[in-house]
Amino acid sequence: MIKNMMNLEGDLLVAMPNMTDPRFSKAVIYICAHTEDGAMGVVINKPVENVAFNELLEQIGFSSISPKDHIRVYFGGPVESARGFVLHSTDYIDDSTLVINKQFALTSTIDVIKALANGAGPSESILALGYAGWEAGQLDDEILSNGWLTVPADKKLVFETNNNEKWQSSTQCIGIDPNKLSGDSGRA
Repeated sequence: MIKNMMNLEGDLLVAMPNMTDPRFSKAVIYICAHTEDGAMGVVINKPVENVAFNELLEQIGFSSISPKDHIRVYFGGPVESARGFVLHSTDYIDDSTLVINKQFALTSTIDVIKALANGAGPSESILALGYAGWEAGQLDDEILSNGWLTVPADKKLVFETNNNEKWQSSTQCIGIDPNKLSGDSGRA
């Protein structure tokens, strides 16, 4: 493994077309933390079809929901898949919130889920079950092996773009046509 080459915290990872792991095929992942010890991110474009927000509320003993909000539940990654992680705008912060930058924060407490249900949570959010994680140097190795593209994140792409369009829109924002991407990597 190589030593951590770059800090991708606050950026997006976009799966290359040759991604063989079906959990990450055409995945777009927001990187919440990236240090020399490893990386952690949340998949932002794969809603879970068989889990409703109301069901999650019932499991935590909370039944009130704001009728104006339809909150989708996403597959955030294969690590701790029973735990909720809310990637959100920075207009909501509590004691356990990880502020990533001026636009994005991550909270993984029941309080943020209750706040979302009451309409008092962040104005923009993605509720994900689980996260994607990498050991020290692993993500850098995967990028060098042509597994991922890195793309600057912005709120419109993360929170407003249709899930079916996030993968293609992510590549296009750095001037790449995803139909012309190759899974082959080379060495000079």
